[in-house]
Amino acid sequence: MQCVLFKGNVPPEVFVEADHLPQETSVAVTGLVKKDPRSPLGFELDVKGLRVVSKPAREFPIGHKEHGVAFLMEQRHNWLRSLRQQVILRVRHSVVKAIRDFFDGRGFTLVDAPIFTPSACEGTSTLFEVPYFDLGKAYLTQSGQLYMEAAAMALGKVYCFGPTFRAEKSKTRRHLTEFWMVEPEVAYMDLDGDMQLMEELVSYVVQTVLAKHERELVEVLERDVAKLREVKTPFPRITYTEAVEVIRKAGHPMSWGDDIGGDEETIVASAYDRPVMVHRYPSDLKAFYFKRDPADPKVAMGCDVLAPEGYGEIIGGGQREDDLAVLEASIEKHALPKEAFEWYLDVRRYGSVPHAGFGMGVERCVAWICGLHHVRETIPFARMMERITP
Repeated sequence: MQCVLFKGNVPPEVFVEADHLPQETSVAVTGLVKKDPRSPLGFELDVKGLRVVSKPAREFPIGHKEHGVAFLMEQRHNWLRSLRQQVILRVRHSVVKAIRDFFDGRGFTLVDAPIFTPSACEGTSTLFEVPYFDLGKAYLTQSGQLYMEAAAMALGKVYCFGPTFRAEKSKTRRHLTEFWMVEPEVAYMDLDGDMQLMEELVSYVVQTVLAKHERELVEVLERDVAKLREVKTPFPRITYTEAVEVIRKAGHPMSWGDDIGGDEETIVASAYDRPVMVHRYPSDLKAFYFKRDPADPKVAMGCDVLAPEGYGEIIGGGQREDDLAVLEASIEKHALPKEAFEWYLDVRRYGSVPHAGFGMGVERCVAWICGLHHVRETIPFARMMERITP
């Protein structure tokens, strides 16, 4: 709230001091709240008393001028005090709460997955390795999915929500080395049911945040919220094969079997006014645990949700392989150490059911909703290839 101090309302020495307080001084003020239509809140405070709680020992490093992103990231602990960063983190809070409310309201049980794992979930090239006492090597988790599959066999509908780590040597605007992900897993769910759950979650999160933060998104972040209002179910669904044709028609060279990267995702998503769901990618592009389509074994029963406006993949998931022999063959094909996955194979050995799930990255979701260029602003203290401080 704007606080206005007039000369005659306080002792002369208080007025003089108030006129020379440096930026980031902490003060306690008392006064009379008055209506004022010029104020954004419609009110202001007519100050009758002012007490200085604390003055900064140094000049605040972030001034009312343009600063480079590199400088601001070095000052991240101070940059958080800006109105823009406050709004982003409030939106993040609302995204997290909406995710929890969505699953809690649908009978899911929160199950915490371990952060130290003995093996990779999606290949070994992007793992952070750490020494683990006399047991040798451990790894920071890439995903809690494998553990959620075990939990789903016990509880039916489960989700984990926590930090995940990827040692990808990538400096794109979509990548962090430490990020937060929600991962539901559901027993007796097929790919169609999984896709429905994906779109319902995204729609719920976006509309919940929009209802609470529309004014901040528009006035502080200058976000075009008209585009967010369109994020409602159902979402368009296309196969990977259809996506390849869209990309080719846009003049981008691509062969069937090539992965869809960031540029290609943007081409596909730009054709729609809401997120688009691309399903049934080539099996060779997907992790060992994806179930193959019985109607076409060349493709996996997986789906990615691509956000519009160039934000790319925000969800990846699909149906899991529940046949023990097929899963064993897949582990061997991917040259993964079978002994590390014996417990995971037990989930099939001792009775399994069809099941599916997915992972949604919080930071990419927040970046899209806020209209941010880079995910580094979506998390309080970003960890990237070139940054581990502050």
